[in-house]
Amino acid sequence: MKFFFALFLVAAPAFAVADPVEGVWKTQPDRKDLVSHIQVSQCGTKICGTVLKAFDLSGKEVKTSKIGKHLFWDMEAAGGEKYGNGVVQVASLNMKARATMELNGNNLRVTGCKGPACYGQTWSRLK
Repeated sequence: MKFFFALFLVAAPAFAVADPVEGVWKTQPDRKDLVSHIQVSQCGTKICGTVLKAFDLSGKEVKTSKIGKHLFWDMEAAGGEKYGNGVVQVASLNMKARATMELNGNNLRVTGCKGPACYGQTWSRLK
């Protein structure tokens, strides 16, 4: 009996339910007029977002140094499809800011704040 209980404890993470925010999201154009695809996933016990691809406004894929890097990290579910306590890298301003997110169906509002100044985008779900 102890063996089966131990086996269940080891296998339990494989049965974990994915967070509804997980998936691939399309950003709005940034200050350089680039649109990115962001993979939002579990990073340990928290949620992070990694830049998968970037596109110019005509839809042509472009290579940037941000591809493969975390855009945000340490995000925690706060209940009610809200997330907080994260950090976002604001590349165009070369700074880090505290980050929050709010999921509303297939839209994700991502906001970064540095002091009283906040900037946000609403992303759309791709996958």
